[in-house]
Amino acid sequence: MSKTYTILFDMDGTLLQTEKLAVAGFTCTFEELRQRGLWDGPMPDEEQLTNVLGLTLEQVWGTLLPGEDESTKQLADRLMLSHEQRLLKEGVTDLYPGVRELLAELHAQGVALFVASNGLEAYIDSICEHFAIKSYFTDLYSAGRFQTKSKTQLVEKLLHDYPVKQAVMVGDRQSDVQAGKANGLFTIACDFGFAKPGELDEADVIIHQFSELTAHLPFSLTNKT
Repeated sequence: MSKTYTILFDMDGTLLQTEKLAVAGFTCTFEELRQRGLWDGPMPDEEQLTNVLGLTLEQVWGTLLPGEDESTKQLADRLMLSHEQRLLKEGVTDLYPGVRELLAELHAQGVALFVASNGLEAYIDSICEHFAIKSYFTDLYSAGRFQTKSKTQLVEKLLHDYPVKQAVMVGDRQSDVQAGKANGLFTIACDFGFAKPGELDEADVIIHQFSELTAHLPFSLTNKT
C-alpha cells in the first residue's frame, strides 16, 4: 500500500542525543577489549568517537580498530551493544527536546514515519522501546537488520519495500543527505548532531533544533488523503 506522506529519520544525532551514550559505550568497550588482551592501543578521544557516529559499523571499527581481525570487530559490536543497552537503562541520555511530542503529532496526522539508521537492529529497537516511541513508526530500518553497506542502499531498500508518493529524509550527516538525494527525496539536515562545517550544505533545508522540522516539510500536515 502506497504511503502518501512519509518521513525517514536517522537516529544518532537526529532523534537521540547519542554522544552521551556512545562515548561511554565506546569507553567501556575498549576497556573490556584491553582486559581480554585483544587491544592495546591508546583510547580514542571524544572527538574521534563522535566523528564515527552515523557511519556504518564496518566504517566505525575500520576507523577505531584499524588492522584488527574481523572476530575482534564483531566482538566489539556485541560489547558495544551490551554496554549501550545497559547505559540506556541507567538514563545516561535522552531524545532531543521535542522529539517525542513531534513524532506523536506527525503520527496522529497520518504521516508514515520510519527510522533509517546505520546502527545495529537491536540498538535501534532498544532505543525506541526505552523512550516509548516505537509505536509511532511504520518500520525500523537499520544496516544491522538488512546488512546494507551504505545509507543510500538502506533508503533504496526501504522505498522499494514501502512505495511512497512523497518522502523526506531527515538526518545529521552527509551520508543522510546523500542517501536522500540519491533516492530523489527532499532532504532536511539537522545541524545539532555531529556534522562538521559544510558537511550539510547540499541539503534542501538545514534546521538548528528539532522543533523547526514541521515548518520546512514540503507538504501540508492538514487535509491529507
